[in-house]
Amino acid sequence: MFEGITENLGTALSAFRRQGKLTEANIRDGMREVRQALLEADVNYEVVQDFMKRVTEEAVGERVLKSLRPEEQIVGVVHEALVDFMGPVDHSLNIRRDGVSVIMMCGLQGSGKTTTCGKLARMLKEQGHHPLLVAADLQRPAAVDQLKVIGEQIGVDVYSEPIEGSTPVKVCYNAVKQARKKNDHDVIILDTAGRLHVDDELMAELKQIDNKCTPDQALLVCDSMTGQDAVNSAKAFNDELELDGVILTKLDGDTRGGAAISVKAVTGVPIKFIGVGEQLDKLEPFHPDRMAGRILGMGDVLSLVEKAQEQFDAEEMEKQQEKMRKGKFTLEDFRDQMRQIKKLGSMKDIMKMIPGMGGLMDQNPDIDAEGDMSRIEGIINGMTPDERNHPELIDRSRRNRIAQGSGVDPSDVNKLLKDFGSMAGVMKNMAGMGMRGRMQMMKQMTDGGLFNEGASIAEQKQRSKRGTQDKLKMREDKKKKRKNARKQRKKNRR
Repeated sequence: MFEGITENLGTALSAFRRQGKLTEANIRDGMREVRQALLEADVNYEVVQDFMKRVTEEAVGERVLKSLRPEEQIVGVVHEALVDFMGPVDHSLNIRRDGVSVIMMCGLQGSGKTTTCGKLARMLKEQGHHPLLVAADLQRPAAVDQLKVIGEQIGVDVYSEPIEGSTPVKVCYNAVKQARKKNDHDVIILDTAGRLHVDDELMAELKQIDNKCTPDQALLVCDSMTGQDAVNSAKAFNDELELDGVILTKLDGDTRGGAAISVKAVTGVPIKFIGVGEQLDKLEPFHPDRMAGRILGMGDVLSLVEKAQEQFDAEEMEKQQEKMRKGKFTLEDFRDQMRQIKKLGSMKDIMKMIPGMGGLMDQNPDIDAEGDMSRIEGIINGMTPDERNHPELIDRSRRNRIAQGSGVDPSDVNKLLKDFGSMAGVMKNMAGMGMRGRMQMMKQMTDGGLFNEGASIAEQKQRSKRGTQDKLKMREDKKKKRKNARKQRKKNRR
């Protein structure tokens, strides 16, 4: 997510660290690079101008220039500005305590509107509500069937009518009327029709639905990967409908981030939720402070903690904690923990949420944490239960058998056993730590422990390169010394 702007902003801001002393002149020079990074990320031009004006004024102020670590203060100023431009945000959907709440979802075709309706229904169901999905997108033939399939997957009722002789306005009105009469659903989500572009016909239809059904919330679904097109369509919809919020989809594939930074500043409408994958559980509340941290490569520990709380088995984790405290953490326990971590998603994405780890991944592209985890799990699976619980039993013959059974070299088995032995003490210390402390410890383990095969390769290449450079320099120095010595001898002869 946002790899392009993260890299460009990182380069721009690192320039301040290379300056001996920060002055107003070199701060303004560095800010030009920040401006360029934002424009390349497809951030709205007016937003960039306002952003730069504020950040530059803060950065050349007395607070920064007289601080002990001015370069860190500048990063802080940029972070604060990003948070302000993307927020504040209110995640509430104003669900009524009594009666039926109506949420009208609108957006252009291809924005992921129908899937997002399903994601929102799933989220509301988990919160204890009884949502009803309404298939009112009659513009796209497959939309009704798609919503029915999604409804079956998440166990939510779908209201639909035959397309022939019906209209989106009629479908929405009938659905709301029926739900209010039966009183068996407390939230109605209207999947309205989309178009390929904003036009008068689309807006007239949405206004009719708005007037007939009086929705409590009007949410716009935008494809973040379309950048400024998403911002422009959000502005056009808001001018006509007065939106309550925006849901940005496909954020996991957005390398630029222009829409996320610009939407709130341009429209005044908050981003309430973000879609970070195609699966129906991939809808998250939008947090400007966390997003600013991700954009600046500072990680997002809070979101990672929330993911862990959702996915991890609390009872099983408590058992493992107790084992760690007593120093009885085994290879079998370690394998079970790896399986729990895999539930959080891509290791690359997880590492980028840990402060300092995103940079490690960028510096060592050869790291394949997921591949390493699978390889380690394969080795542990190749052991007997007794060997997993008592690794000290594994001698040369057992090591060869495990290696052959898991398709690795005996040296790989040996390395796992050695690393696990040194890690046992670390795991015992981690048992008494909070989540932040564990994240820091995990970073240290990754820097020099089990998952650093790729990093080792990269370091070896770097050391080899440095060694070659050192040898060349030594040769040059020797040549210079010999040349100077010859000159001195000639001078002495004269």
